[in-house]
Amino acid sequence: QVQLVESGGGLVQAGGSLRLSCAASGRTFSYYAMGWFRQAPGKEREFVAKINYNGDSTYYTDSVKGRFTISRDNAKNTVYLQMNSLKPEDTAVYYCKAVYLNYSDLPAARGYWGQGTQVTVSS
Repeated sequence: QVQLVESGGGLVQAGGSLRLSCAASGRTFSYYAMGWFRQAPGKEREFVAKINYNGDSTYYTDSVKGRFTISRDNAKNTVYLQMNSLKPEDTAVYYCKAVYLNYSDLPAARGYWGQGTQVTVSS
């Protein structure tokens, strides 16, 4: 069982930056691939980024490449999403997801979700 708590969301102007954090409970965090997803009002939840168990492999959806960076600190049981050059279309609730030993299929695999953190980007 893994419990995830996101933080770091807020209101920012276009072009600004935010860093989201997702803190995980448990002693086996390093066995989990981690991902970030987002859901805008009236839209389905979409994949944003993922990172493998030790952080040496990452993958991003095209719309955030070059602007967002996912990273993890296994000693702190935390995964981060650094978001730069934010755009109004990045406005959404951001969720983290933990998937046990399955980095390649993380978006579709069963896993644990956090409760989400709101990110609002004003124009």
